Amino acid sequence: MRKQAGKWLSARREAAGITQAQLAEQVGYRYYTFVSQVEGGHGRVPSEHFQQWADCIGVPRQDFAKMLLRFYEPDVFRLLFPSDVTGRA
Repeated sequence: MRKQAGKWLSARREAAGITQAQLAEQVGYRYYTFVSQVEGGHGRVPSEHFQQWADCIGVPRQDFAKMLLRFYEPDVFRLLFPSDVTGRA
């Protein structure tokens, strides 16, 4: 599921027209490689950075959090959103 999250994040970032380096700088990471690792499915966006990351890529904050919860914690997602069959934010 992390790879799917990474693809979703990458697509949103590219749609926003920013590079991994620009996103890293705006969110406050020292190295863009962290963004690369997350987009490659080898890491997760820390929940304390959801707001900044969402703002940088132009996704409403609640939609961003809901989508990442779907990918990162699918069991919790199903408990919180049982009627959301597709899981799309």
